[in-house]
Parts: sequence; C-alpha cells; structure tokens
Amino acid sequence: MYPLVRELAAGGIPVAVTCRVLQIARQPYYRWLAHPLTDAELAEAYLANALFDAHRDDPEFGYRYLADEVREAGYTVCDRTVWRICSANGWWSAFGKKRGKNGKKPGPPVHDDLVHRVFTAEALNRLWLADITEHATGEGKLYLCAIKDVFSNRIVGYSISDRMKSRLAVDALSSAVARRGQVAGCILHTDRGSQFRSRKFVRALHRHDMAGSMGKVGAAGDNAAMESFFALLQKNVLDRRTWQTRQELRIAIVTWIERTYHRRRRQDALGRLTPIEYETIMTTHATQAA
Repeated sequence: MYPLVRELAAGGIPVAVTCRVLQIARQPYYRWLAHPLTDAELAEAYLANALFDAHRDDPEFGYRYLADEVREAGYTVCDRTVWRICSANGWWSAFGKKRGKNGKKPGPPVHDDLVHRVFTAEALNRLWLADITEHATGEGKLYLCAIKDVFSNRIVGYSISDRMKSRLAVDALSSAVARRGQVAGCILHTDRGSQFRSRKFVRALHRHDMAGSMGKVGAAGDNAAMESFFALLQKNVLDRRTWQTRQELRIAIVTWIERTYHRRRRQDALGRLTPIEYETIMTTHATQAA
C-alpha cells in the first residue's frame, strides 16, 4: 500500500491521514520511501503474482508445472527460482502435502445453485451438466470432462487429456459451444472442482453469455444426472479391460460416446429413443409448431 500512500500524498492528502485510514504505521512507510523496491524485487513481485494466479487456477500443479505456465505467459525464469517463491509462500501442490482424513476441502462456490436437483429442461441448451472423471492406464491417468444437455441426455461436448487442469474444462465447454451454436442464457451446473472454479472457466462462461451453477459440498445428488452417465461409461468402457496406453482408452471413450451412447443406446427417459433420435424428433416438432 506504500505506493498508494505516496500517490495520495502527491495529490495533497497528508501521509498521517492516509496511514491512519489504512491502519498502517508511518515510520515503515518513510523507510520504504527512502529505499523503494529495486527493479529486481519488482520483477519478482510480478512473477510471484503470476505464479499465484496459476496455482489458484490449478491447485494440483507442483512448482515445475507452475514454471511451465508462467514461461508460457512470457516470463523467463528457472525452476529453482519458482521453487523458492512457491516454498516461501506455501503454494504447494494439492497432491504433494499430507491432508486430513477427508482430503482437501472444496473451495467456495463461484456461482449459486440455480438447479436445486431439478434436472429437467423444456428445450435444447437450457440446462447443461458437467463433471470430470479419471481412469488409470499403463502410461498413467487419463482425464475426461464431459458436458450433457439435460433435455436429450446428449453429450454435447467433451475434452480428454493426461493432465487435469482448468484447460480440460475450458476445452470441453468450447467443444459444446462449437457443436450447439447459440447457447446464450444456458445454465451450466457443476460441482465445486477447482477446474470449474478457475478464472479461465468463469471467463469462458461469461464470453458465451452462459450462467454458472454449483451444488453443495459433499452432496452427490446435486449432480446425480451427470454421475449416472459416468457410471454407464465406467461399466461399458473403463472397467471392461486393462488399458495399456492413453491413446487406446481415448479412442474407446470417443467411440462409445459417439457410436453407442448417442446413436444406439435407447433410454427409458426419452421414450425408448436414443439422444440423437430424441433431439431430431423434438426439434422437428418444435419447428413445425412455430
């Protein structure tokens, strides 16, 4: 806050008044004024701010991944410097430190619950659900973020990656918007995962004029309709065999979604129609009625 005090003082506001309002001591301010930050200290402060933003968006990242993120943003920095800054500020990977018996506590919601477990919609692109699942392969874990339209139960967008970062959720949303087109006003309901609370994902929602919604902590029923899809995927694909590579599991997931789930698997909730058939019939009726 010291630069603010200096700026206000230049505008005619006494230092004593500003310090009293901000509840800071004057003597440390005058010491700082005599010896302000060096260029190196200021550059490190900007770097620390960028690291904090990357850590907040993806709490699972260790310092090496955070170093990759800030270098991609244009900073020139070595891994050792990133480790020093992260260590000094306690920015640890969520997987790198011991946690309590209940694991890491979910963060605060960035959206209100607009759904309240009422998983119905009167038309396409009114209510979407999103969630993330993972499965092990011989090369490591593979992560899937899927988005489902409640009206037809169709998976309108998905993203598959070997890293569970905010980009996984953003790419799934971009896939859904590209497939659906006009989605302004659509509600996207999720849990409180860090990927869905990240600034990148929230900005993507705003960019497409969509409304975010989040359920309560520890309430599986708040996104039960999405969990039912993942249960089917688990039974029909993920647990059917041992997957040696990420690529073969990726192909199996895409094939099952696009060929089986969308076009061959009939659902009681849709009148024994597939999601593709249901959308085709219902949108045709709506067009004729209009």
